[in-house]
Amino acid sequence: MIKKLTILGCGSSLGSPWLNNYWGNCNYKDKKNIRTRCCIHIQFGPISILIDTSPDIKYQMLKNRIKKVDAILYTHEHIDQTGGIFEFRPIYFKTNTVIPIYCNKGTKQRLINTYPWLFKNTKIYPRIMKFKSTNKNIKIKKGVSNFSISSIKVQHGNVDTRGYIFNKIAYIPDCKHISEKNFKMLKNLDYLIIDCFRPIKKTYTHLNYEESINLIKNLSPKKAILTNMHVDLDYKRLKESLPKNIIPAYDNLRINF
Repeated sequence: MIKKLTILGCGSSLGSPWLNNYWGNCNYKDKKNIRTRCCIHIQFGPISILIDTSPDIKYQMLKNRIKKVDAILYTHEHIDQTGGIFEFRPIYFKTNTVIPIYCNKGTKQRLINTYPWLFKNTKIYPRIMKFKSTNKNIKIKKGVSNFSISSIKVQHGNVDTRGYIFNKIAYIPDCKHISEKNFKMLKNLDYLIIDCFRPIKKTYTHLNYEESINLIKNLSPKKAILTNMHVDLDYKRLKESLPKNIIPAYDNLRINF
């Protein structure tokens, strides 16, 4: 059975380069510095799952030949995580199946308020999505296949945000702090994919380089992958500075689990 995770995008909210062709400290000749906005795809046998739908989701799905989506999970409500949600009518047209959405209550309310036509039938468009659950523990079934994924609440500024854990993998792309009570769920991981926003400057909403590295040392995963990277972080220079068990993400990075 195929069990594969693809990092569709690993850039911060403006991506890399920015719209005005600003590359920051990134070498524009290195293709791994071209970063679309954060989201991932999970293929678990016949089950196809997205975590977040970035503003770049159309390009990301075409690039990775993702033609079906059985469920969408959201970390939180910010536009760089949800902005591509309107793109999914072709998926519905192909399957004629309403796409289930899993998220926390705050994200659910924001999506209903911002994209009401996606969640109810109108004279012009059919409903293409439905909210399946706001629970922390999620089970997705397709045929005889079952995929289980749990979430933890993490601090990301003043917004309630989720990190997701499955098959000894954790995906936490937007994070400033994780409570000690959740640490036990993040121990003994095969992969920890974690926020690493900037090299030095501390922010209210994200982990910087030092904070990410310290968190990884405390949790001791077999391998860690840094994501949600600002243009301050050049791929090659960052990779050269890291311990062997930590790597920077890049768009279309795939791992089997």
